[in-house]
Amino acid sequence: MPLSVGRATVLGLPDLVTPGRPELSAAGISDVELSDAGHSPRDLIKGGTTVVEVLRQFPGGEAARLMQQLSWPCAHCGGAFHEPLAMAAKRHRNSPRAVLEAFRALYEPDGPSPEQISAAAAKHLR
Repeated sequence: MPLSVGRATVLGLPDLVTPGRPELSAAGISDVELSDAGHSPRDLIKGGTTVVEVLRQFPGGEAARLMQQLSWPCAHCGGAFHEPLAMAAKRHRNSPRAVLEAFRALYEPDGPSPEQISAAAAKHLR
């Protein structure tokens, strides 16, 4: 029996939190393992990180809200399971570097700044 019923359960996605192991992140890596390896949670977001992986890292909806601010419908797209953030940025005519910085800033206490969001949302000619 699932702990909660929601879209992830309906779609058959794995649980975002490991029962009995609340110290594990949505990516399945504990903060202790990250710090022992000399990494921060920001290191989990790379150009090759898929849209769904980012959404799972932020079960509170922070990543989905950022996608909304960027005018990305990725949370509703079937390609989100396979499309990396850098490719999504190019597809939506955004700067991949600015997009990655905005998503990495979600790990900061204040989240991405308005300047980071504006830079990530800026559309570029192809």
